[in-house]
Amino acid sequence: MKYKICVSGSATDNCLPEAFDKAREIGREVIRQDGVIVTGATIGIPREAAKGAKEENGFSIGISPASSKREHLKKYRLPLDYMDLVIFTGMDYSGRNLILIRATDASIFICGRIGTLNEFTIAFEDKKPIGILTGTGGVAEEIEEILDVAQRGHGKMVIDDDPKRLVDKVMEMVRYEHDIE
Repeated sequence: MKYKICVSGSATDNCLPEAFDKAREIGREVIRQDGVIVTGATIGIPREAAKGAKEENGFSIGISPASSKREHLKKYRLPLDYMDLVIFTGMDYSGRNLILIRATDASIFICGRIGTLNEFTIAFEDKKPIGILTGTGGVAEEIEEILDVAQRGHGKMVIDDDPKRLVDKVMEMVRYEHDIE
């Protein structure tokens, strides 16, 4: 069975320039390690991860805040490219974020703003394996400090600035959690 790996990150341009290349590499590496990419069916970092997955002939799932394809395209103005399957939640962004994180085996966070932070806190509270790709800008650079201030420990989190090493670490945690032997 393939593991479902969420890639979360900024849909805007607040990231460091290399963040987008690193997001594509994360997408490629998840596929190389027999995973499936799951994103919020949006632009920016998530779209680049899905694009990387397609470059490796991988499978990509999008979880949309919209209730239909029409609403996805017209109201939210979100793309459908690089997606093999889109699930329309009709739950706007906050509801979509909950479904996105709960439907996946682990999450990787790249750059990001408040929506990425929301997805991170859901993954953290759900005790999911988490990967933080540093060197990309945004909230990914602040997560350790936020957790230090929150005094809740670091949970099941790994941090790295190299996409391949980060995916290796995340997939190792996922395999450990799913190994029933």
